[in-house]
Amino acid sequence: MTPFGRKLRELRATRGVTMKEMAAALRVTPAYLSALEHGKRGRPSWRLVQAIIGYFNVIWDEAEELERLARLSHPRVAIDTSGLAPQATELANRLSEEIAEMSQAEIAGMLALLDKRRAKKRKTRPQ
Repeated sequence: MTPFGRKLRELRATRGVTMKEMAAALRVTPAYLSALEHGKRGRPSWRLVQAIIGYFNVIWDEAEELERLARLSHPRVAIDTSGLAPQATELANRLSEEIAEMSQAEIAGMLALLDKRRAKKRKTRPQ
């Protein structure tokens, strides 16, 4: 399941919407929505994300969060490390090899490290 798929399922559950109802409203198949939720389809298009935002009538922060999760939800990622330090290529390759065997705690720790880095960058960015 992708981060977007998890959020989509959460929105449907909290609002009591079936996959069939939502699919009909968005003019997609229930099978497509199911595959999107389970991470068996690629990142949703911007247009579909906007349709989902409209369907659930979400605004501001929640809409931005859905857009962000959609960007982060491509289940088959390619990392271009050309021109970067050799350690960057090693990191990308080792992560590719190891991620399937990492625990949720290890993954959460790596995400926390990246979140901390992002927050630090935002603080130092000129306004």
